[in-house]
Amino acid sequence: MIKKIRNDSIFKKPSPVKTVKSKKVLKSFNEQNKNYKNFYIFSFVSLTLIFSFFSLPNITKYFKDNFVNNKTVVNVSKKNFELTLNNQNDKIVEKSTNLEDVFNDIDVFSSDEKNTNTSRLSASTIEQLFKDTNYNLKSVKKTKLVNIGNNLDHLPSEMKSIENVKKRKNLFIQIVLPLIIEENTKIKLDRKKLFVILNKNSNSNSEIEWLKKKFKQYGVAKNDLSTLKIRMDEIPVSLAIAQAAKETGWGTSRFAQKGNALFGQWTWTGNGIKPAGADHDSTHKVASFKVLKASVKAYQRNINTHSSYKKFRKERAIQRDNYGKLNSLELVKYLDKYAETGIEYTKILSKIIKQNSLTDFDDVKILPTSKKLKNLI
Repeated sequence: MIKKIRNDSIFKKPSPVKTVKSKKVLKSFNEQNKNYKNFYIFSFVSLTLIFSFFSLPNITKYFKDNFVNNKTVVNVSKKNFELTLNNQNDKIVEKSTNLEDVFNDIDVFSSDEKNTNTSRLSASTIEQLFKDTNYNLKSVKKTKLVNIGNNLDHLPSEMKSIENVKKRKNLFIQIVLPLIIEENTKIKLDRKKLFVILNKNSNSNSEIEWLKKKFKQYGVAKNDLSTLKIRMDEIPVSLAIAQAAKETGWGTSRFAQKGNALFGQWTWTGNGIKPAGADHDSTHKVASFKVLKASVKAYQRNINTHSSYKKFRKERAIQRDNYGKLNSLELVKYLDKYAETGIEYTKILSKIIKQNSLTDFDDVKILPTSKKLKNLI
């Protein structure tokens, strides 16, 4: 009996009540697991959506920068310009000849010549004027800005009597700097307008008239746009100052004092002053001007149009195309035809640029008088 009882107890089937209870516990556990699983899935999806929402701008920017912007945009104007620079003969083809006389009608293209102040101020008055307006070269180099309101029409007659060489040089630079930068700024604005016009499918009547005026100003015939683009560009400030300093003896020459001639340019037809050492039968004169500004304008027009400076303009165009800015110490090498001394002349100019740190003025801009002008320059 004992044995049987033991066997019965061992092999006895579980009671129905206990089985039902176990199933209920198992079902409850599964439902709980399912709820946890759903919660985790919901949390994951929510976090993914939140992350995507915040990351969407960055993802969009990435695709835009790396795929959309890499699409090639063909600028026909620039393509034609590059073809001009890299033709078979490795020469820029300027189809137009130089102007017969760069000084003829020099103020036709600028109405501001009419309102110039023709009085000559003394050196002390000019120095005081610059002091009152806080205009000094140290400040200009720091701010990279110059006020063209300081423009003067004449050099002071006492330039020769200023014994301190440094003082005389500084005064000369202060006088010619805003004049050069103002004319460069005009060219820069014209160049921007030219490229806007060239990149349009059609042009207005006023734009066409403007182009005609510029073709005439730069001595360009047959509407040769490639030549106009090559010629319509600035001359580095450092190079212009160096040439003015060399040609006038830092503002002391007779031509500069009597004729506002900053660059010693010769003329056979215009107004001018006969050089003292010229041959008796020579007909050339050093061109003279009513104001200094006209002298700067004639100089830029000369460099930008005369056939003697084709190589200069080619090198300038290459520098502009490759680097976006101009290197005066390289460009000066192509001005050997400016003076009879040739290469020696260019070496002197390089020395003047280096000794007087004139390249510090190459990136100086005019002080904008309005927000519109500031955006333009």
